[in-house]
Amino acid sequence: MIEVEQLSKAYGSTVAISDVSFKAEPGEILGFLGPNGAGKTTTMRILAGYLPATSGTARIANHEVHSNSMAVRQNIGYLPETPPLYPDMTVEAFLYFVARIKGLPIGDRNQQVASAMERCNLSEKKTVLIRKLSKGFRQRVGIAQAIVHDPPVIILDEPTVGLDPKQIIDVRNLIKSLAGQHTIILSTHILPEVSMTCDRITIINQGRIVATDTPENLTARLAGQLGYAIEIAGDPEQAKTVLNQLEQVESIKSLPDEGLAENHHRFQVMAATEQDPGSDIAQAIVNANLGLYALARNRASLEDVFINLTTEEAAIAIDKDADIEDSGNGKKVSNAEVPTITEDSDSIDNSGNVEDSPDEAKAPTEETSISPALETSTEPPTTDSPSDSDE
Repeated sequence: MIEVEQLSKAYGSTVAISDVSFKAEPGEILGFLGPNGAGKTTTMRILAGYLPATSGTARIANHEVHSNSMAVRQNIGYLPETPPLYPDMTVEAFLYFVARIKGLPIGDRNQQVASAMERCNLSEKKTVLIRKLSKGFRQRVGIAQAIVHDPPVIILDEPTVGLDPKQIIDVRNLIKSLAGQHTIILSTHILPEVSMTCDRITIINQGRIVATDTPENLTARLAGQLGYAIEIAGDPEQAKTVLNQLEQVESIKSLPDEGLAENHHRFQVMAATEQDPGSDIAQAIVNANLGLYALARNRASLEDVFINLTTEEAAIAIDKDADIEDSGNGKKVSNAEVPTITEDSDSIDNSGNVEDSPDEAKAPTEETSISPALETSTEPPTTDSPSDSDE
């Protein structure tokens, strides 16, 4: 239903996304996961026909996004991060307006608007002005405008951003209820959202796809290793040397020492699951006359997978397809803490400001001339510049 192949977008010499490829099957919820500035919104805007790609292809419902943009827009429902709403219209009037510019036949509008309001639990709010709705209900209206014409594909860009926990649960349940009848691509940086909502996950980092699989299979990638978080008192280099001599230990990573007593240090020790090295780790630390203050076993979670794939360290390992090993004993050792993920061109403005709210737009009048083929988005035309991104 959605096929993306080697999609790239560059703003001059700055590359926002590079060689992005993934697929979404009919009826599937695909989570598009990545840190802020990874290129999620740029990809979503290209799929929605809002931005042109520099190279590559994207097909939605068997229509190529670049060469057949209008057909693609007729087959998608798009909810940008800031919902395109008219605050001085009622919920029902706004959805009728959207149905009209979506080109729905007059005879079908009543049924489609009523269905969209019912599916989004908006029937009781249909006569309320949008500006009087809470943020959670505004998100519901945004989703309703995306599904009012019953498109086969729905694109949701950060649909739960800024919502309180109850509103997040409501929107999450709404999205899950749409699966099966629609193919949904959900862009987010919130891990619980994808793990509880999505059938498959595509992870993007620094403009490149680093993994695509089910949440269970992604977790299984790291589940082949067993981890121990340890706290010792003494020389940290001596501790690493002692632990590296254990055959079961595969890697050692220093953890932050904040909040520890003087001369106390934390490490994350990874080992193969075939042999549990817990007792050997404890014995080695004690035999080296180092103080052992904590030894806790842990296994990989989806968060571990995400951090592992989106840190600079992991990216280098993937690009080079090789591990950096300690020349003395072949054990991988890293003293680096998780680096700060830098913003790419998709988020040039690091001030935290988003685009001007569409709430500032004036409500359309009946005299407004609008082509039925036009997309519902009220966002201003793109200037093909990275500075307008809110990701």
